[in-house]
Amino acid sequence: MIATVALAGGTANAEQSRAAPRLSPEDPNGAWAGYSVPGGRDAQARYLPAGAVSGMDVSGHQGDVDWPRAWADGARFAYVKATEGTGFRNARFGQQYDGSHDVGMIRGAYHFGLPDRSAGRDQANFFVDNGGGWRHDGRTLPGALDIEYNPYGEACYGLDPTAMSRWIADFSDTYHARTGRFPVIYTTTNWWNRCTASNPDFAPNNPLWVARYGTDLGALPAGWDYQTIWQHNDKGTFPGGQDTFNGNNKQLKRFIS
Repeated sequence: MIATVALAGGTANAEQSRAAPRLSPEDPNGAWAGYSVPGGRDAQARYLPAGAVSGMDVSGHQGDVDWPRAWADGARFAYVKATEGTGFRNARFGQQYDGSHDVGMIRGAYHFGLPDRSAGRDQANFFVDNGGGWRHDGRTLPGALDIEYNPYGEACYGLDPTAMSRWIADFSDTYHARTGRFPVIYTTTNWWNRCTASNPDFAPNNPLWVARYGTDLGALPAGWDYQTIWQHNDKGTFPGGQDTFNGNNKQLKRFIS
C-alpha cells in the first residue's frame, strides 16, 4: 500500500467551479491531462514529502520530448497520452512512450475519455489496442483514464451522475478484464464530485491521480483517502504536467508490480 501523505496547513479549500475552456475539434493533438484545471500555474507545490518520486505527463502538445534531459532533471516516471475517444491516437506516442522507457523511466499511457461519444468498453478496448496496455515487466504503470471537464461540450458530457458512474465502471471493468489491472483514474475533485455526485465506489479498486494546481493538495474526490499521484502544475522543471508519486522508489516499484 502507498502511505498516506500528511499535508502542511490542513485541508485546503475545494476547487472553485468554473466552465471548462472549449477546445477546437480540429486541434491535431486533442485534449490533455489538466486542460481544465483552474489556477496556480505559476505556483510550486509547497509540501512534498521526503523521498517522494517526481514525474511528468505529456501529450502531442509537447512534441518530441528530450528524455535524457528530463531524466537528468529528476523525472523518474511518465504518463503519455495514447488515445482519446475511439478515433484519436497521439501521433507522438512512440517517441514519448518508448523514449521515456529508453532513458530508464517507469512509464504508462493514459486515455482521454469522452463519455458522450461511445461506450466505456469501446474506449477501453481502443486504448488497450493502441498502446494503453499493462505489462508485468517492472517498468510499466497501469493505464490511466483521464476523466475531467468536457473539452468540446457540456461539462459532464450530457450524462447524469448515475450514467456517468456506469460509463466509468464499464471502462474500468473492461480494462481490468483485458490487462489484469484496474486503471488509474485521473480527475479533479470538483469534476468528480459534480459529475458523479461524489460517488465513493471507485476508490477501493482504482488508484487516484488527482489534479490540483497550487501550493497544496486540497480535498480529494469522494471515496479516496489518499492520492497515488498528484499533478500539481502544468509547467515547471519537466515538459508537460508536473507530477509527484505518493511514496518512495520502493513503493513505486511495488505499485507497478
